Amino acid sequence: MNHIFEFFFGQYSAYSTIDVVLEATAVVFGFLSVWFSKQNKIWVFPTGMISTAIFVYLLVKWELLGDMMINAYYFIMSVYGWYIWTRKIDETHVTPITRTTPKEKKISTFIFIATLAFVFIVYKTFDKWTSWVAYVDTVTTAIFFVGMWLMARRKLENWIFWIIGDIISVPLYFYKGFTFTSLQYFGFTFIAIFGYLAWKKSLNKSVTLTQTV
Repeated sequence: MNHIFEFFFGQYSAYSTIDVVLEATAVVFGFLSVWFSKQNKIWVFPTGMISTAIFVYLLVKWELLGDMMINAYYFIMSVYGWYIWTRKIDETHVTPITRTTPKEKKISTFIFIATLAFVFIVYKTFDKWTSWVAYVDTVTTAIFFVGMWLMARRKLENWIFWIIGDIISVPLYFYKGFTFTSLQYFGFTFIAIFGYLAWKKSLNKSVTLTQTV
């Protein structure tokens, strides 16, 4: 039993207690954020902002630039998403769940490519392009950037990007030595799958009601 515990959590022996507590707290709020997103509730944003703010602090401290940029971007997009989700499109309705338009698909492609280039430049500038982890970090950052932008705009397809990014992040964060965060992404994967199904059901119901009116 001790060997199993050491395998999963041994790396935390070198961390300060406050850092372990902060990571665990960020994970809890991260779970709450994704859960509220699945439920299509506005609380996705304040809980997400708490989680990402903590992670930005920790990742700067741990010198993980790619991960830090992801969380800083999440925080900014949470502010934007909070506005979009509460913005009224008429006197009684707020922004609904919709599918990605052709224009938004082009913007998503641009965000993905621009993120790849930006993260590559940052890694090269700070001499962090030293292993295969940098390649995976760059790709996952681009995937999550697109996913967060689509979620902020309440687009169904955001979940597809989250699912792909979460699956990649589970072994990646475990390899980096962050077991709690790895477990977080493991849980995120399942929530994202159910989130996609729930949003799709809600969208189909909305389309059916519109057609019958």
